[in-house]
Amino acid sequence: MSESGREPEVVSVEYEIVGSSEHSGDYVAQNILVDRPRDHSSRWSAAFAVPNTKSITFGKFFKVHPCNMKEFKILVGVTQENMTEVLRGSLRNDANAETFSIRSTNRAGMPFPTQYVEIVPLSAHGQNFNTSIWHVSFSGITDEAYVEQVRVKHQEYRENVALRQVVKHLRQRRFLTPVNHILSQAGLQFEHPLSTSIHESFVLRGDWSRTEQLIRDCADAGLLRSYRHSCQARTRWKRIRALDPDGDFPCGRGGHAMCMDEQNGVIYLFGGWDGHRNLDDLWAYDVATDSWRLLSLATSREKNGPSPRACHKMVFDSKTGSIYLLGRLGDGTTMETRSELEGVALSSAPDAPVLRHVPLEWSHAEPMRDRRGTEYMPSTALSRRLAAIASSHCSEFFRYHTRGLDTGKWDLLSFDTATSGGPPLISDHQMEIDCERQMIYVFGGRVSDAEWEILKLSGMYSYDIPTSKWKLYNTSDAYASHPSISPRFGHSMVLDAKAQTLFIFGGQRDESYLSDMYAFHIPTNTVTELFANVSSSGGPDPFFTQRAVLDPETQEIYVFGGLTRAKAHALPVLEAEAPYWIYRYERPELPGKWSKILPESGPDAAAWPQPRYAHQVVYDARTKTAYMHGGNGGLEADEPAGSDGDRSRPDSAGSGSGVSESASRSRSGRRLERDLPSRRTSSDADMKRLEDFWRFEIIRPSYEEIIRRALFEIRKQQFREMCEDGPSIKALTFLQTRVSEVVNHEDAEEAKTFRTLLSAHLLSASPHPTPEPVASSSTVHDDSPPPRKRSRSGSPVQPTIRLEKDPLEGEGAGAPSPERFRQRTEMFERLMAFINEDAKQPDQDLLDIMSNEGLVI
Repeated sequence: MSESGREPEVVSVEYEIVGSSEHSGDYVAQNILVDRPRDHSSRWSAAFAVPNTKSITFGKFFKVHPCNMKEFKILVGVTQENMTEVLRGSLRNDANAETFSIRSTNRAGMPFPTQYVEIVPLSAHGQNFNTSIWHVSFSGITDEAYVEQVRVKHQEYRENVALRQVVKHLRQRRFLTPVNHILSQAGLQFEHPLSTSIHESFVLRGDWSRTEQLIRDCADAGLLRSYRHSCQARTRWKRIRALDPDGDFPCGRGGHAMCMDEQNGVIYLFGGWDGHRNLDDLWAYDVATDSWRLLSLATSREKNGPSPRACHKMVFDSKTGSIYLLGRLGDGTTMETRSELEGVALSSAPDAPVLRHVPLEWSHAEPMRDRRGTEYMPSTALSRRLAAIASSHCSEFFRYHTRGLDTGKWDLLSFDTATSGGPPLISDHQMEIDCERQMIYVFGGRVSDAEWEILKLSGMYSYDIPTSKWKLYNTSDAYASHPSISPRFGHSMVLDAKAQTLFIFGGQRDESYLSDMYAFHIPTNTVTELFANVSSSGGPDPFFTQRAVLDPETQEIYVFGGLTRAKAHALPVLEAEAPYWIYRYERPELPGKWSKILPESGPDAAAWPQPRYAHQVVYDARTKTAYMHGGNGGLEADEPAGSDGDRSRPDSAGSGSGVSESASRSRSGRRLERDLPSRRTSSDADMKRLEDFWRFEIIRPSYEEIIRRALFEIRKQQFREMCEDGPSIKALTFLQTRVSEVVNHEDAEEAKTFRTLLSAHLLSASPHPTPEPVASSSTVHDDSPPPRKRSRSGSPVQPTIRLEKDPLEGEGAGAPSPERFRQRTEMFERLMAFINEDAKQPDQDLLDIMSNEGLVI
């Protein structure tokens, strides 16, 4: 790596063909070296040599072609004999070039060099057609110093991995002296010292009390963290029924916005769509006092305050206590007003002007002039309609102060961010803030302009708070030398501020729900495709208007609800069971693991909130608590309001709806959120817009619970040996007391295991000597398995590994017998399941690795 820790620039990489499969006609492999999309003969497939590959781009014929490659896989390696699969994907049958990320780091985050790249076509778009590749280009790092450092470090890493596998194999076979020599000469850190101590006390000495104390020490040292996070997550929901001093609370809505001041424990909620109109009420929920406070009944009446809106986004700046608000879905009334007035003469004024699709500023306080220069004052009603039309497509950017002298005041930072290099007016976008670096990031969303019927989507922007400057990132260019993130709306985006990485997944593009997932590294502008299809990797079906939050400490993303589609043209559904997911990652640029969050079990488990979409969620990383409000719960015809009900099928896939419809309120009788169509219809009134407010916590085993599980494993082995060596009554007493006290008798599987201990060990124990590992004679008994054929007859069957005592164990009677050493080693492997991966021996066995490579099969 470079001294600054930053990678050199990713550039286009030249390559040459070193081999290929057979070709037909003149379609030789060398044709893909040049991009000639209109040359019918410029195509085929091959293997390529590249120093440190980041991405691969496939060029195509200028039109749809049945020979176009569809499915493929990519293998890379330093030699042609040792290639590893790093990508499996598919190409669309169109004329647009496509770029894919090629994995360039291993699971540990170690970059590896690449000398050869092999492309293996798996299928073509046309049946019974030969597969064709038209053009291939690569991007990667060619800086010689960097590549050499990568090569050296990667070789050292490979040596360490190999030695650790050998050391584990030797220690399992009781070759302790060679293990000690290797560790002393190689300077290798095989495992955490606590893991080594557990092996010595448990396997070699059978010191049970010492082993139990070492397990507790591992918990104090944080070595049980990975196991805890790998346990099945369950949810604990609690309905919040807070009120304000007047007994009121936010009404049902969808498409609203929320953000949280974690330091002071305050959640802010603004706007939304209630099925009838947009809202502009601003609320604050105090976590400590469990109470709502209405900050503004109508922000549009305040100076610089935002108008009623839905499908907007807010973020909270913890440094300054400011809330930033961007975007909205234009009100249907405004759209109708524009359509009524565009192209129509303003008859109330002499020689009235004609409105076109241009931004105009109107004010009833300013005089207007006709074509002869005569001034006149338009009517107030007309001027207001003109002002609404003029501002309907402007992307206003607001800031609200929650601290200092300006507390409670709004700032209009920009009347139209598009005029200063920012995004146009958008809705159903996502916005994140890096408070430490004072940067705001905005991605996606549907563009609202005069051509609403034409779907337009926005890209990736950043806003520098101190300088008030916008920046557009090139993340959506399909022709770039890096993978692109297709524009979308109704998606999720979360920020890992420490890793400076944005995660983007799901949403909708055209008529399709998306199931891909990307990581965008901000400092290097690097896009990494984590999953082309989350569903095929254990995640949810393609989803839309789901909500997501990120915990930077546990490196987990929690996903809440949303509409899903199992198939491309299927109706969207709300999942009634397990609509919540966890995505866990070790490194942002590497694919992590998806898993469902199950409901809390047991008789005291609380009810779940009903399925929903277009709701809002905020997360308090300090208390590990999420808060969810409102959303669309489906159609009234599907299920009664407030019920947990089965999955419902909304009529449209829009991004906005909220809770069950409730009685009108004396204050803030608004809700918001809407469907995707350009105008809200009468069906909006039937959509259940939820008003419920929930607290959400992830439930996992405590460290005390994990210690208990480990002690159960230790005491099972201790009981087994007491059955073999000591009086039965002593072993039975130990089982009924010391073993029983670390058993969860409410767990059916664990209770069953506990009950079988009596019959498996105590009742079957007999005073017979431990079987010898070496056969004393070649006599074959009637019940013995048939002897294995050998190359030379007459040779006695001798075990290769005898597990005999190693000289390093010293003299004395405390050393375990070979059979007991084998038993304890097996139980030691079970204990290591509780320990972090980087603090223990490798999980895989050397023999299994050799079997996978076909060396012993």
